[in-house]
Amino acid sequence: MAKTDAFDIVFFGGTGDLALRKLLPALYQAHKAGALHAEGRIFALGRKPIGLEGYLELLQRRVRPKLGEAYDDQTWESFVGRLHFQSLNAENVEDYRNLVQSMDSPGDRIMVCYLATAPHLFIPICQNLAAAGLNHPRVRVVLEKPLGHDLKSSDAISKAVGQCFTENQIYRIDHYLGKESVQNLMAIRFGNTLFEPLWRREWIDNIQITIAEDLGVEERGEFYDRTGALRDMLQSHLLQLLCIVAMEPPPSLSEDAIRDEKLKVLRSLKPFSTDDVLSKSVRGQYRSGAINGKPVVGYREEQNVAPDSNTETFVALQAEIVNWRWAGIPFFLRTGKRLQERVAEIVINFRGVPHALYPSPMGLHSANRMVIGLQPKESVRLYFLAKEPGDTMSLQSTYLNLDFPAMSKARRADAYERLLLDVIRGQLSLFMRRDEQAQAWAWVEPILECWDKHSVPPKPYTAGSWGPAASSALASRAGVLWHEET
Repeated sequence: MAKTDAFDIVFFGGTGDLALRKLLPALYQAHKAGALHAEGRIFALGRKPIGLEGYLELLQRRVRPKLGEAYDDQTWESFVGRLHFQSLNAENVEDYRNLVQSMDSPGDRIMVCYLATAPHLFIPICQNLAAAGLNHPRVRVVLEKPLGHDLKSSDAISKAVGQCFTENQIYRIDHYLGKESVQNLMAIRFGNTLFEPLWRREWIDNIQITIAEDLGVEERGEFYDRTGALRDMLQSHLLQLLCIVAMEPPPSLSEDAIRDEKLKVLRSLKPFSTDDVLSKSVRGQYRSGAINGKPVVGYREEQNVAPDSNTETFVALQAEIVNWRWAGIPFFLRTGKRLQERVAEIVINFRGVPHALYPSPMGLHSANRMVIGLQPKESVRLYFLAKEPGDTMSLQSTYLNLDFPAMSKARRADAYERLLLDVIRGQLSLFMRRDEQAQAWAWVEPILECWDKHSVPPKPYTAGSWGPAASSALASRAGVLWHEET
């Protein structure tokens, strides 16, 4: 793995959950793999003046246990040697000038400013970075989702950040795009001739994209109750996965060639009318139940959640892309919390044969499909029918399995690790462009407005199930079963 150039990476929200749970473990892995320049430094910023010693104690409690078998004393000691901590009030420009002084000639190296904070701080942070001179061409700023609460607030953030940084300095991150299996989906589609003739409306019956979590809102109740599943997951992760599945082959692998094709998909999504929202969308909210045999409380009993909250923890939509490749093919998008299992997958259901010559076995409908697993295990399975052993011509469903961990013993980078390295290296192809972000919000916003205008309540579902019954009914009306129902 090639080393990066010398860098400074600055985590705003360095004591927060994202930095401790994802970002610092990812950098540790990159450090252990030898991918980071020897002079690369990590600056963690937080409001409390805990000092470097206090910060290292925090890492011992929160980060070190997450490293598992990757941890060893020598690597850990060399990694924390890169760390610096500074207390900073995100809205006080003087603190940024102090940061410049403590960094000692920050303009001599690449600087990555990662905003792992609440979205309302994005604008003051960027404005104060610019006021302190930390917006020179070697500075890159990473914006975490959700980028705003709606189209208006997203545009306001993009406009304000754009006044401080050029577009090629802004990295709007979606960690699902850094997953190995998502990159392999592009390689399978655009690196082989096998699937391209089949990747269209004539041969595909429907496509399902699911991101299911068995966890609840955990410690994010206050944030989640203001956000909900549509804003938190569908507007970002699910739509980005939809773009990768449905995009046309780009003319090259350059950053704008790929993002141009993704934008075309977003612009081709059929807008939702009021009738569409009421008939082709499902809101849900989990009630008490059991996950893996352990009882869990309902959403309204979670910490920092309003007892009468109508925030959705589940959403399912039937979408359509209006272009020559995909017109008339339903795309089912689904995400939720406290579902039966943690799984993220893309299911391509191909059409059946036009005339069945062989006896139809149970489960015939589960063949002729490709399942791209994103989590918990990354894989691609191609299901088809083959003859059962014996003296009859009966068929059974079987599959070809592309098991990535078994395929190669090479170390597999975590999504955040890959994306952090891409930022340091200045590679933008796996990050959203401003017009992509705006178009995604423009498509989602009518759904939010209709739910609000018509007071559409979330349908209850039991924790540990696959969501409200209305989700199955949504698919059934199109003559489709969800993957786990087949």
